[in-house]
Amino acid sequence: MDLLSLADFHLVATHGGFGRASRASGQAKATLSRRVRELEDSLGVRLIERGSRTLRLTDEGAVLHARTGSRIGEISEALRDVKAGLGRPSGRLRVSVPLLFAQTSLGAVAAAFLVAFPEVLLEVTSEDRYIDLVADEVDVVIRVNPAPDSNLVGRCFLRNRQVLVAPPGLKRPGIDDAHPERRHRVPAVMRSGTSDDKPWRVVDETTAHEMLYHPQAVLRLASPLSIRDAVLAGAGVAMIPRSIAVAALASGRLVCWGLSTQPEAEIWVLHGSHRLVSPKVNAFVKFVCDYFGSDGPGDLLTSG
Repeated sequence: MDLLSLADFHLVATHGGFGRASRASGQAKATLSRRVRELEDSLGVRLIERGSRTLRLTDEGAVLHARTGSRIGEISEALRDVKAGLGRPSGRLRVSVPLLFAQTSLGAVAAAFLVAFPEVLLEVTSEDRYIDLVADEVDVVIRVNPAPDSNLVGRCFLRNRQVLVAPPGLKRPGIDDAHPERRHRVPAVMRSGTSDDKPWRVVDETTAHEMLYHPQAVLRLASPLSIRDAVLAGAGVAMIPRSIAVAALASGRLVCWGLSTQPEAEIWVLHGSHRLVSPKVNAFVKFVCDYFGSDGPGDLLTSG
């Protein structure tokens, strides 16, 4: 199959006609028509219905356009990258990250990446909804505890454990109890939409004893940062990521009542497994892992 003919077919299909494709690309209309006919002849099927004022793809043409469109774009991008500087990272890089990562880490990471790769224009969106790399036109996504996915590969670059924190003036129940497995009720700042039916099981860092605390919600907030700030203001205790409590714990503005017995959260940087990985994507993945000193596993095991 002639790659140029396939690229010209996509050009015509995307612009909705030979004339529009000709004006957009600067290629002669006759040349585009000839290459599409050559592609049809090589495949033995008609891809475009001619004769009407509006172009219409056949069923076969629609399938070919849908299944190979992104590949053609990736090949063209790779050729541009190579031509521009033998694979030097450049151009727009679209990244999606969770809100908490954006609020706590993104600014410094993005600024450092800009210094290292000034020819890459980093465009970042921050939201907690599920992002489909193809549908949302994203090159790289950062996810917390991602499920194995046959369409994605990447690396774990950060691990974050939950910690039970409290203001220093709040009396810690049960610390001298002869029965540390007993549930102790505590005023809790909870995440919106969560239940306080499940107790918090933590391990005391000093004694290595497990303790059970039964949260009684006194306040519900949407953001982990807001929850931390509410605890700092004395509203109650909370289970939050350790990364956002480190400074307050070190200064004594918060105290640790224990580490959660739940597994650590893993933060991964991911990109499409079936894509031609461009230099800018490779550069960003490696940069993020190096920035956080990742010693985590390599490619995410896929399923399906």
